[in-house]
Amino acid sequence: MTSQTQKNWQPVIILGLLALCVILFWQLVLAKAGQTQTATEQDTQAGSQQTWEWKLVTTWPKNFPGLGSAAVNFAKLMDEMTDGRFQVKVYGAGELVPALGVFDAVSSGSAEAGHGAAYYWKGKIPASVFFTSVPFGMNAQEMNGWLHYGGGLELWRELYAPFNIVPFAGGNTGVQMAGWFNKEINTIDDLKGLKMRIPGLAGQVFNRAGGSSINIPGGELYTSLQTGVIDATEWVGPYNDLAFGFYQVAKYYYVPGWHEPGATLELIINKKAYEALPDDIRAMVDTAARMANQDMLDEYTARNNSALQELIEKHNVQVKSFPKPVWKELETIAHQVYAEESEKDADFKRVYEHYEAFREGARNYHLISEKAYYDLQE
Repeated sequence: MTSQTQKNWQPVIILGLLALCVILFWQLVLAKAGQTQTATEQDTQAGSQQTWEWKLVTTWPKNFPGLGSAAVNFAKLMDEMTDGRFQVKVYGAGELVPALGVFDAVSSGSAEAGHGAAYYWKGKIPASVFFTSVPFGMNAQEMNGWLHYGGGLELWRELYAPFNIVPFAGGNTGVQMAGWFNKEINTIDDLKGLKMRIPGLAGQVFNRAGGSSINIPGGELYTSLQTGVIDATEWVGPYNDLAFGFYQVAKYYYVPGWHEPGATLELIINKKAYEALPDDIRAMVDTAARMANQDMLDEYTARNNSALQELIEKHNVQVKSFPKPVWKELETIAHQVYAEESEKDADFKRVYEHYEAFREGARNYHLISEKAYYDLQE
């Protein structure tokens, strides 16, 4: 081969080598991409197989109608939405912790979640009462509006943060009944000396009116009323009160509940447990809590009237209302208590002012909407 021929072949050889290098380079790139994709798929598959097992303790008896439904519904929803990967075991009052030990159990992390009522913890957090219900306060519809769109939930979480707890609205009973009595209440003096199970700020109002408030878990109410430990009790409304059999140990059923016009229950979650969840699972927790909250109110709306009719027609319960002067006197006392508590605790004052501002706006609208609608049907 002549030198001239060699020169003619050199460009071809160089181009061939370059092409070979390009081919080898892309094979390496594709191989690396395949390895990365496989690793990502493995990570995703591993994440999708992660499971959780939570304990949820409640202040209610096991499988209690109405109040106990939210915790069970929350557990069921989490199971369904995660295809069984998120399991919540619900414990009734006394099974794992005492009825009023729920807050401390969730705070410490011995249980990941709990269900109860915020006003049970007023000894720890005086302002917590506003996140259940206060005398002459907001109804269920207004409470849900305040919590979810009026800034109430943010205040609630701020108050619970030092206790390592994230609260959610966990159901609502709607307007409760004023309670079961073995004597008629005709004047404010008829409350003097009366021992009544009535918690929260309502208990303070009752004390100021001359009565004696006692905080007893729901499971002990029937026996306490039967044996005379208490003279009267409020609980919830016809649906629950019928199930508890209060008609067997008390004669008069007073309506409506001045003390709890829209009682919000709470689902509380240990903050560390909540923040450890992946974003998608945490979103499911939020959604399940919101759904369980609304479902409880729906159930009470559907069940209360038929239960009331059974109490009246089958068990001869006498339904009564407090005379207007008694109602007004209790309302006056309630606002005195709010003013005094506001002077004692800055958080109480801050939450109370926020609550009242929202309540006033919601009330003004409901006077020309909800109330006006019912008035025109009379």
